Amino acid sequence: MDRGEVLAVWLLCWSCSVSLVTSIHRTDMFPYGSLSGDLILAEGDDETSRVLTLPRPLYFYNSAFTQLYVATNGIISAQDLPMEKQYVDDGFPTDFPVVAPFLADIDTTGGRGQIYYRVTETPSVLNRVEVHRGFPDAKFTPTHAVVATWENVAAHEEQSRTVGPSNKVNTFQAVIGYDETTSYVLFLYPEDGLNFFRTRPKESYNVEIEFPARVGFSRGEITYLLFGRTEGPYYSVVGEDQSIHSLYQVGNTGIPGIWLFHTGNRYSFDNIVPASIGGLLATSPTGGLPLVIQLFFLDSLNSQLTLEDGEEDDYPLTGGDPEFQPAPAGTDHSAPPQPENPDSPLHPSEQPHPHPHHQPSYLRFSLSTSAVIQYTTENKETCARFQQQCSQNAFCSDYATGFCCHCRPGFYGNGRHCLPDGAPQRVSGKVSGTVTVGSTPVQLNNIDLHAYIVVGDGRAYTAISEVPEPVGWALMPVAPIGELFGWLFALELPDSQAGFKTTGAEFTRQAEVVFYPGNQHLSITQTGRGLDDHNHLTVDSVVQGSVPFIPPGAEVTMDPFRETYQYYPSVATSSSVREFTVVSAERGSESFSFQLKQNISFRDCRHDNRAAAPETLQISMERVFVMYVKEERILRYAVTNKISPVGAVSTGPELVNPCYSGNHDCDTTAQCIPLEAQSFQCQCATGYRGDGRNCYDIDECAEGLSSCGAHSECLNLPGSHRCQCHDGYEFGFDGRTCVDVDECSSSPCHISARCINALGSFQCQCQPGFYGDGFFCSQQQERPKTHCQHHRDSVQTTSPEGYPLLGVFVPECDSYGQYRPQQCHGSTGHCWCVDTRGQERPGSRTAPGTQPKDCTKPGEIPSIEGVERFMLSYFKQNIYIKKVVHVRPKTHCEHHRDSVQTTSPEGFPIIGAFVPECDSEGQYLSQQCHGSTGHCWCVDSTGEERAGTRTPPGTPSVDCDKPVRPKTHCEHHRDSVQTTSPEGHPLLGAYIPQCDSIGQYKSQQCHGSTGHCWCVDSTGQERPGTRTAPGTPSVDCDKPVRPKSQCEHHRDSIQTTSPEGHPVVGLFVPECDVSGEYKPQQCHGSSGHCWCVDSRGQERAGTRTAPGTQPKDCDKPVSVAPTQRPESVCQRWRASLIEHYGGKPEPQNYVPQCELDGEFSPVQCYGETTYCWCVDQDGREVPGTRSHDVVKPACLPTVAPPTIRPLPRPDVTPPPNGDVTLLYAQGQKIGALPLNGTRLDPSGSKTLLTLHGSIVVGIAYDCKENHVYWTDLSARTINRASMRPGAEPVILINTNLVSPEGLAVDVNRRLMFWVDSNADMIEKANLDGSDRRTVFNTDLVNPRAIIVVSSTGTLYWTDWNREAPKIECSSVDGQNRRVVVSDGIGLPNALTYDSSSGQICWADAGTKRLECVSPDGSGRRVIHPTLNYPFSMVYHRNHFYYTDWRRDGVIAVNKDSQFTDEYLPDQRSHLYGITIATTQCL
Repeated sequence: MDRGEVLAVWLLCWSCSVSLVTSIHRTDMFPYGSLSGDLILAEGDDETSRVLTLPRPLYFYNSAFTQLYVATNGIISAQDLPMEKQYVDDGFPTDFPVVAPFLADIDTTGGRGQIYYRVTETPSVLNRVEVHRGFPDAKFTPTHAVVATWENVAAHEEQSRTVGPSNKVNTFQAVIGYDETTSYVLFLYPEDGLNFFRTRPKESYNVEIEFPARVGFSRGEITYLLFGRTEGPYYSVVGEDQSIHSLYQVGNTGIPGIWLFHTGNRYSFDNIVPASIGGLLATSPTGGLPLVIQLFFLDSLNSQLTLEDGEEDDYPLTGGDPEFQPAPAGTDHSAPPQPENPDSPLHPSEQPHPHPHHQPSYLRFSLSTSAVIQYTTENKETCARFQQQCSQNAFCSDYATGFCCHCRPGFYGNGRHCLPDGAPQRVSGKVSGTVTVGSTPVQLNNIDLHAYIVVGDGRAYTAISEVPEPVGWALMPVAPIGELFGWLFALELPDSQAGFKTTGAEFTRQAEVVFYPGNQHLSITQTGRGLDDHNHLTVDSVVQGSVPFIPPGAEVTMDPFRETYQYYPSVATSSSVREFTVVSAERGSESFSFQLKQNISFRDCRHDNRAAAPETLQISMERVFVMYVKEERILRYAVTNKISPVGAVSTGPELVNPCYSGNHDCDTTAQCIPLEAQSFQCQCATGYRGDGRNCYDIDECAEGLSSCGAHSECLNLPGSHRCQCHDGYEFGFDGRTCVDVDECSSSPCHISARCINALGSFQCQCQPGFYGDGFFCSQQQERPKTHCQHHRDSVQTTSPEGYPLLGVFVPECDSYGQYRPQQCHGSTGHCWCVDTRGQERPGSRTAPGTQPKDCTKPGEIPSIEGVERFMLSYFKQNIYIKKVVHVRPKTHCEHHRDSVQTTSPEGFPIIGAFVPECDSEGQYLSQQCHGSTGHCWCVDSTGEERAGTRTPPGTPSVDCDKPVRPKTHCEHHRDSVQTTSPEGHPLLGAYIPQCDSIGQYKSQQCHGSTGHCWCVDSTGQERPGTRTAPGTPSVDCDKPVRPKSQCEHHRDSIQTTSPEGHPVVGLFVPECDVSGEYKPQQCHGSSGHCWCVDSRGQERAGTRTAPGTQPKDCDKPVSVAPTQRPESVCQRWRASLIEHYGGKPEPQNYVPQCELDGEFSPVQCYGETTYCWCVDQDGREVPGTRSHDVVKPACLPTVAPPTIRPLPRPDVTPPPNGDVTLLYAQGQKIGALPLNGTRLDPSGSKTLLTLHGSIVVGIAYDCKENHVYWTDLSARTINRASMRPGAEPVILINTNLVSPEGLAVDVNRRLMFWVDSNADMIEKANLDGSDRRTVFNTDLVNPRAIIVVSSTGTLYWTDWNREAPKIECSSVDGQNRRVVVSDGIGLPNALTYDSSSGQICWADAGTKRLECVSPDGSGRRVIHPTLNYPFSMVYHRNHFYYTDWRRDGVIAVNKDSQFTDEYLPDQRSHLYGITIATTQCL
């Protein structure tokens, strides 16, 4: 038999088999609908289902997904879908994973079809997912199936173009069957199920154009090597319009209308594999990227599948990424071979090749004329469609090939993300991965990373917390983790730009580090996730691999280096070799190196014709500091960076502009603008206001400068603001406008109810024949509970042990079971209005004691009559009320009952709410009982308690019809307690004494709300030492008790009621254990906050948790988010004043300035004026500090910053051996900085002494006994410590000190002198603290610096009294006091003695000058005319070394007025006192 005969026989057999099979009917589809347990997608044009959580992961291609979404437009996706404009009119591939049985613009609005979906494990369904017919070798038994059905759905039609809705509707189904490793998909198209095959784009601009539906699969974007994201594989079932018509007429399973595909495998999967029966379809060759399948039908099928005369393929081959430039027309893409005959039809299984480059898409369509219009993807990439991809601080520009985003003036970035120029930047994120140290793997489980970058001078500080000790030491050399932030925000030299301007906030950094000589490999992946709500960059880091072992306690030093970055489209690369030194006690000094190779990939925009040639820039890391703090388990990196063209950074001594060197005095929230030579200008960052040296945040919300529109509120941020949509609204397509949320799309109503969407809200209405409030519907004739009643009755007001739950809120329902329009909190007294769902109406909340809003006021809140009319109409419609019901007015009891509110506005229960009981007529029941405490009593007709009738819980109640005997003292006491306010609101925490059956005080009394118990005598007076905390064994009141502990004294000293017997709201009563010690965890009985305390009852910083959240484990070190801290006094005062100013304070209005931790900022000013003064920790003004000077006063904080426990031991770690060392005070530590000659030696710097909880200000050194002395502003003490290793601090003076600042030691006379700027005095004492005496206590206003010249016995000090600053002197015994200088000075903070010239020298933060003068007032001269903000100073060998508040470092200048050196500690905060330590007295 020849080849032709064989083919003929085969065709005959095939055609016979085909002729016996007809298309499937709807009854052949998988069961669907409500009776099958399906969920129903909301009606609409572009709806997406709620997340469909899968019981097991589904493998689609070779990726696991745990959730799916079903969309109106004929697709199922593994991730939440974008708006339809971004995909519905484009071809494959899509940017997101898609299963598309019929992707088109479908619209079910107005009941035009239903969409059903479910995930099921039903055996009857799983048994129908049979794949062996199409895949004979498959070993597959599905464990789960996802069934999605589109029934009678219609195409979207513009009303302006049609007379009426079309009657063409489609029905089709997709079924995903999967097990733990693989997945298959069935598409089902019943006979007559497809009646439309094209849809019109919404933006067709009056051009008659229609796009064919797409059928197939797309993996979505995937990571491609190290260069970012690229198109994933995809598969198209149909290739042109006519083949879509045939979907229900043919199939690849042998049954017309049923299509089967292998869609994923856990281990290896290249692309979709279609079933193949009877040779109808072929599959791709295995391995590599899939090839195009070109399979043509035999001539016998041409009559069925050929195109109509003149019809051309109009299906787009690809979509287009808006910001990637398509290849020009005619470019060779190595496309697969095309059929020789251009008229040959394509089989429905045509599979386009997922080429890594985009091909231009051509959509040809016919008009009424014979003209042919070419429509390309370039036309669609416009700002009109994609502007929402730009930052709100950017503008969008259209170009010939697409669009680009550009940051507005005053902002920088890549256009997609823009930050204000000059403002400091914060970074947060998580670090995870496995790092092997030696042979020990250490897991890092999402530990916190925080970074702070001073953009103005290129300093980047990075801290990683909770790093386990072995890996903490070993990761010290891996400074590249923090160097990323240095590159992103480096100090820019001319003709360069920092990385953030290139990458924006979304990027991926892949770095490989190889250590030598050990050849350990470590990979670092850092992913930029964008900007959070506070404009902070979010970066997650993953580290994997091994690192060399570094001995505990070792120090790692890294030399400055330079690195060249190569820039290409969408990627920047660099490689370098670094050296580092490890110094340890065990091994001495060792040298190592590592090689770093990295790629940073990002989204680039080339439509604006920027130069495409590679560009090189050089990053200069001028300082790299690394440190691991064992006690706090914190790993720190600090780098100082500059970016410039290659070779542009000079190493010579020539002067550079301060803007480029970073040693300018601009505010940290200001931008340094270089001028000619050494001149520069400071300009406050965008979002800040001031002179550039002192900048203040602009509150755009308060000043009406926000961009927030309708239905939104403005939230101020440092340097910026953000808009937040009101409840019921969300950001629309443009990302800026708040649009209504269609709550009905999430199916919030009962299954037997109808959802009606409204602006900002929605309503639920039971279907005919059902009764209820729409959230709960039933067919029973008696009215079921409403949503309000369900809510009310579900509230638990007592714990399982019978204790009342704190702050319970019980909603109030009216006689119809609906929420009362006004709800009030029974304990706090807050009131607010609610809608029909019980949701608070924005802006209706009022504070206790103020007039509540009228919730029935027209124009604001719907009137109660309107609500009642609506409810009457509603119930009549549901056959519950047959006629209009006339409701009697409320009685006094009912008003009382309904006004009680028992939960806070946040929904937390409030303790002790009493709800009175009324009878059927609305009158008070004669006996009332407290639902929480269990007490009962009799009342009269007005609800007033009848004296002597109260009984405690568990005892027989009084017969309210019987007279009672005269009251005893106990009963009078008990009955005099007022438990409700005149308005009927319960009073919080009232204590009611317990009397026995004859009216005498019970020997043991307990507080019904707090649970504390104690013993009393016969007069009811508490017996000292008998009080016990709730839940602890009570004291035997017949036995003597031990003396009270500190905790018990604290607890018992708290007065919870006023002298009149009224409860005092909001008091905290500490809890003590059985031995009288503070319990490690304390909780506030009223607010619900909890925290950990030490043995003294002092709160451990970072342990406070909000009510309703899991309390901290008090045995572990913890940190807490700032949002979990209650508002401080400063913050409350600030909010109150802003409200007082109508939300818009004037520039001259006073608004308190608060620190990040809520404490008062030490310096306060009137608005944006220079009228400033100092305050103490309570916000009280410090006398003599008020001024109108452009320079703010040098105010000192009095509250130490929070600490992280466990704390390191406060013992001395002496500096390396050296002749001369500078000692400086930096808040909670004393640092040591060696001098090499007169040069600063940063490599030898270290912490001499860590003093958590302190504010170290004044510092002095005793060269004879090698002791360091200091003042502590927080603890109000004077202390000293030996410089020997392991020495611990000793408190010398701790009484009658308020604000001890400057300190001096007279080494010859063995005396110390200090100033107290609050008490305005100078004192002295022996070096051991004995023989304390006052030297001066008159004519002092703000004394600060003090020095003693031992050789002459002379004392010098400064007084920065803002009205009359001066420098004075006297003998050490207080004789011969006189003024040395009083003219031409402003803020003389620093004072020192030039031993070579015998002159007194001072540094002035007001005049910015360093000057010297002879003790007799003669010979005054200026040493340096332009300091920044000096605070303290010391002299050594013709050099002055001073601490500077603007640079937060140590600055060195010589007597020739030349800046010589600076040292910037790794942790940025103010430096205070400075002194010099020498091995022998100078």
